[in-house]
Amino acid sequence: MDFLLSAAAIQFPLTVTFGSSVGEIVHLATKVTRSVVASNTNLGIILLLAPLVADAHDGPGFRRRVQKVVASLTVEDAALVYEAIRLANPGGLGDSPEQDVHSEPTVTLLEAMKLAADRDMIARQYANGFADIFDFGVPALMDAFVKFGNVEAATVDCQLRWLAEFPDSLIVRKRGLAAAEDVRTRVREVLHLGGLASTQGRRAGNDLDRYLRSDGNKLNPGTTADLVTACLFVALRENKVQPSSPFRWDAPDWLAP
Repeated sequence: MDFLLSAAAIQFPLTVTFGSSVGEIVHLATKVTRSVVASNTNLGIILLLAPLVADAHDGPGFRRRVQKVVASLTVEDAALVYEAIRLANPGGLGDSPEQDVHSEPTVTLLEAMKLAADRDMIARQYANGFADIFDFGVPALMDAFVKFGNVEAATVDCQLRWLAEFPDSLIVRKRGLAAAEDVRTRVREVLHLGGLASTQGRRAGNDLDRYLRSDGNKLNPGTTADLVTACLFVALRENKVQPSSPFRWDAPDWLAP
């Protein structure tokens, strides 16, 4: 319910964006989220979607326009985003040696993101112009959509592909890099067994799901979920997937009790 309320809350700041900066979008979306829920449900989603909605133009060249938005980020954007991060208070945030979010920034938001890009996948998207989203995530999502014929299975498969390729930043912050790499190994085994396309792979996926939910949910791959959300947005924005596309996946042995 918290995620549904948060999604509804950020509809206005993410859609009425004409003339707003990325920092203003992030700050307002975070503020309205905190007005309806008590925990951080969507900071990563907001940080990824803000540059994607900051340019309201339609037509070809969407990726280039996103890169232009990121390249034009300012120190004021950084200040507003820092304030939003403090408001959301994400788990495992800790301190940084340079441009720590608990202090006022002295560099642009892009420069600040570049400083964090080696340890945070969301910051990395800013630093590389959202290359991972456009070159890896969206193609993975669309390959799965063609294969399975529905959005639900494509979303799950896309998440598995992300987890197999990149250590999840939230797991790294909460449990360390070794734990995140262990999750990568487990995900790769699921895919090796066929992933969603085989009974054996789905059975291994069930086991993986239970493992990720263990130990107080400290292995929640939350950053990967945020990245998948951005992939879904781009796919919709570029008309690769339609709101009317088949959604439900009929696989009764997936996430079976």
